Amino acid sequence: MLSDFLQSELFATFLVFARVGAAFITLPTIGETFLTPRARLALALLLSVIAAPVVAPLLPEMPPRFGPMALMILGEIIYGVFIGAVARILFNALAIAGVVWAFLSGLASALLFNPLLSDQGALQSVFFTLLGLALLFATDMHHLLILTVVESYMIFEPGTAPMLGDMAEVIARTVADSFMLGIQLCAPLIVVAMMFYVLLGLLARLMPQLQVFFIAMPLQILIGQGVMLVALGGMMLWFLEQFRDMLDMFLMSR
Repeated sequence: MLSDFLQSELFATFLVFARVGAAFITLPTIGETFLTPRARLALALLLSVIAAPVVAPLLPEMPPRFGPMALMILGEIIYGVFIGAVARILFNALAIAGVVWAFLSGLASALLFNPLLSDQGALQSVFFTLLGLALLFATDMHHLLILTVVESYMIFEPGTAPMLGDMAEVIARTVADSFMLGIQLCAPLIVVAMMFYVLLGLLARLMPQLQVFFIAMPLQILIGQGVMLVALGGMMLWFLEQFRDMLDMFLMSR
């Protein structure tokens, strides 16, 4: 009797760990690549031990055979990766905004290593993603990410087959929303840059002998940095609001 109880408790904890661990690999803030995998898995295991009694009424019984058990664990891993991927895709809107911002401000060739993407990126892209990561921690939104993983058990029932078609549709819509959010974050510079380019075109037509390129480049960089200083606060507040609204679709208690 005691051995059966311990086996069921161990299975419930491991089933929770499968979803939480998969989510912690891909979630922003917690699942960053510069964090050691051992630390992320240790945090996931700790959260699994804490959350297992909370979600125990929603967990299925331990299957008697290995085949159904493996399929159940695979489904939990898919659910965890899906939740983390949706949050990660929307977070990458900051990287998209940084690339567009660097192109419009004349700093597209200034590349820097981005630790969040493990690749080189534009200077503004690295700045926006690191600032967004710091703001997620400063506003305690990483707690909301953890709550999203725990409350996902009310939406994705454990032991059921993943709805791959619906998941693919949500990911496709999130990719579109991420690009749209990235353009929205760059809207102030897009408007200013359009006016600047129109004025340069008029100046080039009025004074053909003027070397517009040598005049435009310093002004383009100066205007881009000036607009960023003015609009940075509003940009980040809008990003945090949109990111929080995206997480609300996984939260049943809000």
